[in-house]
Amino acid sequence: MDLAPIALFVYKRSRHVRQTIESLQKNEFVGDSELFIFSDGPRSDADREMVQEVREYLKTITGFRHVTVIERERNLGLADSIIAGVTEIVNQHGRVIVLEDDMLTSPFFLRYMNEALEYYRDDERVISIHGYLFPVRAKMPETFFIKGSDCWGWGTWKRGWELFEPDGKKLLAELKRRKLVKRFDFGGSYPYTRMLEEQISGKNDSWAVRWYASALLNDKLTLYPGRSLVHNIGTDESGTHCADTRVYDTAISNKPVRVGGINITENPVALGVFENYYRSIRPSLWRQLLKYLRK
Repeated sequence: MDLAPIALFVYKRSRHVRQTIESLQKNEFVGDSELFIFSDGPRSDADREMVQEVREYLKTITGFRHVTVIERERNLGLADSIIAGVTEIVNQHGRVIVLEDDMLTSPFFLRYMNEALEYYRDDERVISIHGYLFPVRAKMPETFFIKGSDCWGWGTWKRGWELFEPDGKKLLAELKRRKLVKRFDFGGSYPYTRMLEEQISGKNDSWAVRWYASALLNDKLTLYPGRSLVHNIGTDESGTHCADTRVYDTAISNKPVRVGGINITENPVALGVFENYYRSIRPSLWRQLLKYLRK
């Protein structure tokens, strides 16, 4: 199997980076995997020392087939850093596994990602592979498809990433023209449209909402695992875009996720589970918003 390169995006959180790397080092296939680390430049003098601390640690990383560190001289910001880095890797290697510096992975994450990227590589209906699953109460199938894309431990191919549209205005106009706004918001259960509007107005810099919109507008599917292979430790107010919340905390699977053998179409039951989960966390998200407004 041709293993996909791993693209890891880091900034100034050395403690989170260490945990992310240490969990990856416990993965199967890690010794045969190439790791590309994109280290964004400091946004201000206040961040410079923390960025340098991260970069000193990156020099010590072992266990991978090869580690390449790309140090940005200036601050690109998360969105531009990921867009540029993913584009560079898929153009060179044809496929990529993408992680940020706050994602703990199961020892079976790389196996699942590589097997799925290989299994669905020639199926134009599938745009990406995702490794995280919400802490839902419902029993999920081993794997399932949902239209769109996602952003916490994911992978794609060059053919998939070529569909990414960076212009939020174009995406929003097309969602409205095709009457897909409610579907984009998971039946009105989550305000993705508002997130896209805020990206357009400069209130956030989300690449992920544009990636999701791009995939949905192209009627593409993303594969999800029925047990999460990723846990995000960045929802602790340490990052630029995440509030302090526990609603996304999930148990990492301690066994492999089997790939293949399912219909390549959106799973309506899984879609309903996602919608119900979004509705269940809405009060907590509003509390977080009020907390920030008070600040």
